[in-house]
This record gives sequence, structure tokens and C-alpha cells, in this order.
Amino acid sequence: MESREGKESGPSKPFLTLLLASPRGFCAGVERAIRIVELALAKFGAPIYVRHEIVHNRFVVDRLKQLGAIFINQLSEAPEGAHVIFSAHGVAKSVADEAARRHLFSLDATCPLVSKVHVEALHHFRSGREIVLIGHRGHPEVEGTLGQLPAGAITLVETLVDAASFQPVDPGRLAFVTQTTLSVDDTTEIVKVLRRRFPDIVGPRREDICYATTNRQEAIKKIAPQSDCVFVVGAPNSSNSQRLVDVALRAGAKSAALIQSAAEIDWSSLRNAHVVSLTAGASAPETLVEGVIEAFRRHFDLDIREAAAARETVTFNVPRALAT
Repeated sequence: MESREGKESGPSKPFLTLLLASPRGFCAGVERAIRIVELALAKFGAPIYVRHEIVHNRFVVDRLKQLGAIFINQLSEAPEGAHVIFSAHGVAKSVADEAARRHLFSLDATCPLVSKVHVEALHHFRSGREIVLIGHRGHPEVEGTLGQLPAGAITLVETLVDAASFQPVDPGRLAFVTQTTLSVDDTTEIVKVLRRRFPDIVGPRREDICYATTNRQEAIKKIAPQSDCVFVVGAPNSSNSQRLVDVALRAGAKSAALIQSAAEIDWSSLRNAHVVSLTAGASAPETLVEGVIEAFRRHFDLDIREAAAARETVTFNVPRALAT
């Protein structure tokens, strides 16, 4: 754990150690998705229509709106022949088919690690297996994965209770895939139940929960036990951000809260705090983290320490239509 700065301010402010989890913030899939919107606007001009939030962060969405992106809930909101981008969470096949029928020029910003889950599900289906999807109902990624196959081909399992009560058609022809942004520990427990009940169930060759989700959870686990409070910068509808709050509390943090920006911090709750940890979900820009740090500087005499758990070097290419 490396100190980034010593005390800077006068003695009138209380002293606080601020631990910065690393890695935090944008992952490669999020960076790719945002870049696709930026490149499309530069190449084709505004407007560019984006189906659903490109990533779950309103600050990112608002910035792209200012550049000329129009965010829509349904493809019917885009005019014939328009340029449309599918979000990083992925879409059902019916959405891509509709875009083709309406002669929309579509660009797929689905995270490649989500696409990997889609490919796995299709492989299992073609192999005659019934599929269990571990995930959260209503999340765009889950809706996109369910929509890769005919209705009834995939059963959604959200909890340990679901895993214990699930009744497959043929226990010997069963496979599971998972949402990429789940709690690693919670998912492990669900998989244990499924494997205990169905020893022949086939899982992914490589973990479906993405590297970024895993790394951010491992980073916060290392510093949560010594934290009076953990703040997670992220959006309320961001699954991986919500899971970071859960992981921090389970790892021993005295308290943990999800905030969208520094404006949401309850400073009175930190009156007796000595150590605070800070991280960010995979769709939260570092500028928001910097804003939180600056707010802490105004309230405390800070000792900022970087707590590194992993180094990320993953990058993903943009679609060929946008390659320069």
C-alpha cells in the first residue's frame, strides 16, 4: 500500500486516511462502448441513436448527449436508415433482427465478455442442453442473454432458493452461464448448490464473471476490514457497483454506501471516522472519483494511500466500420 501524499492542510481539519482501491472505474468493455459512440459521432455526424444507456452512468450518458447522441428505449424511436448503437450490456437477437428489417445501420457495442456468454449459451442449446442463467431479473445484460435463444430454453436463477428449487427437464443434459457483473462469492454459493444437485451440470470453460468485476471486488476486500466506511462511486442501476457495496460490507467494512458523486456524501456520518476507502464501479469515470477526493480534501487533513490488488492491461477493438 503506497502513500500518495502526506498532510497538506492546516490543523483545524480532522485527520483522515483515504484508501483508494485499485483497480477501480472504467473497464475495457466500458471504454470500448463509449469509444464506439464517440467514433460514430465523429465519422457519421449527429445524431447517433443509442438503444438504452450505453453504460450505466448518467454522467457518461449526459456527456455523450452533449456530443449529439440520442438515447432511446426502443428501436421504433429511431427513423428509417438511422445509425443505431446497441449498448455494452448486449441485446436480444430480436432487436438486431428488427434493426436489419428497418434498414438501420447498427453498431454493436456489446462487451466482448458478454458476447462470450451469448456464444456459450448458443453452444449449449445446440448441444441439446437445458440452460440455467445465474443473474438478476430485469438487468439489460440478462434480458439480452435470455433473448439469444427461444423462450423457455434458459431458466433464470437469482438466489440460493431458486437454485435449490429448480427442476430441469433432464438433469443429465444441463448447463449454466452467468451474468458478468455478479458477486463472485454469491455466485460461487449458487453454483455449489447446482453442482451438488446436478453433478453432471456443465459450466463455462472460463469464468463468466468478468475480470473487471472480479478485480474490483478483490481490491475492496483487501481494504474493507480496516475501513470505517467504504464509498463506491457508481450508478444505482449499475449491478457491478451495487455488488461492490455488498462485498465491502461482507468483508468487514463498518459501513458502505453507493454514491453517484461527492454531492451525495453525508459528511456528518464521518464525524468519528479515521479510515475511509474509495472505489468506483466499472462504468464510473475517474473524474467522479477525483471530485470525491477533492471534497474530502475540503473536509479533512488527508493521507491518501493507493491500495493495489491487480494490474489491468485488457483492451478491446472497436467494430471494423469505425476502425481508422
